[in-house]
Amino acid sequence: MKVEATEVESRKVYSVRAFNQGVATWLQRLPTVWVEGEVTELRRQARWASVFFTLKDPENGACLAVQMPRGQFDALRLDLVDGERVHVYGRPELFEQRGDFRLRALSIERYGLGGHLAALERLKQRLAAEGLFAAERKRALPRIPRLIGLVTGNDAAAKRDVLTAITNRFPPAHVLVAETYVQGPRAAVAMTTAISDLCARGADVVVLARGGGSFEDLLPFSDERLVRAVAACPVPVVSAVGHEQDTPLCDLAADVRASTPSVAARLVVPDLAELRLRLEHAHEALTRSVRRNWDRHAHRVEIAHGRLRRAPLLALERKRGRLETSYARLRALSPKATLERGYAIVRVGDGIVRRPPPAGTSLAVDVAEGAFAARAE
Repeated sequence: MKVEATEVESRKVYSVRAFNQGVATWLQRLPTVWVEGEVTELRRQARWASVFFTLKDPENGACLAVQMPRGQFDALRLDLVDGERVHVYGRPELFEQRGDFRLRALSIERYGLGGHLAALERLKQRLAAEGLFAAERKRALPRIPRLIGLVTGNDAAAKRDVLTAITNRFPPAHVLVAETYVQGPRAAVAMTTAISDLCARGADVVVLARGGGSFEDLLPFSDERLVRAVAACPVPVVSAVGHEQDTPLCDLAADVRASTPSVAARLVVPDLAELRLRLEHAHEALTRSVRRNWDRHAHRVEIAHGRLRRAPLLALERKRGRLETSYARLRALSPKATLERGYAIVRVGDGIVRRPPPAGTSLAVDVAEGAFAARAE
């Protein structure tokens, strides 16, 4: 935009609007830059389209106004507070209407964040190469744990969330709480020791829980000592650290990752009401199965009983038939039956005549209806 001046008594005179436009146009040609300072006077309102704060030089108190679109600021999820030291990436600009000079922010990082991120990425790659994050190492959670170990802060809302959710979901559950540091330089070692102690006291699943926090607050959960302790834990570990978008390295080493502490509670214990309903359904199915089997076997017994009542009669009839057959055979073979067909039995004394006797021999002759004497001639 070309800024026009007015000739007044041989002078080029700019209006305030024209001057501000000219400066604003010139500032737009400047490159984007990183500026370091402390956050002060942070102002954010839901109805505002932008977030405003002041960058203060901690050495000499010099100040720089900063403005950033609210959507971009919220997406960073930095939860900045006054006094924090940051690096702001942006472009200088002039608000023409009021002549306010400021830095229009495009990104914000906490001081030193870049170095931390690079170090964490190197650690992540090294541990991944060792297999600490491998899917085949993940273990299934116990269906109904005997003792749940909970590692959390001593005044943490995460502890309350986990215990409340477990109690509501499965009242008989036994939970052993290890309250320890969950942020700061002593946290990693303290949590590592707590995990070991809980396992020694019989926990068959361990929940590592902490609510949301800043990047620095969650750094202990990416400490190599804690990550290795989680991977080497003899029982399954559920990591419930920060919010869903937070991914400390202990999440990758744990057997199960929960987006929130409350979700972790739902993962480690079953729903008692659901178990009771399933038990009722199983009981009803078993009752129906037993009733069907009983009816089937009762029917078989009834059929067998009828067969047993008929069996003696059938056996008697068979025996009677066999006896009659035997009787008929015996009767057909008896001498009396032979005599009735017209034959006779001739005896000499007590012997039966089988060949002609000498003439004059006295004979006894048996016929079907009697006997008589005879003499051979």
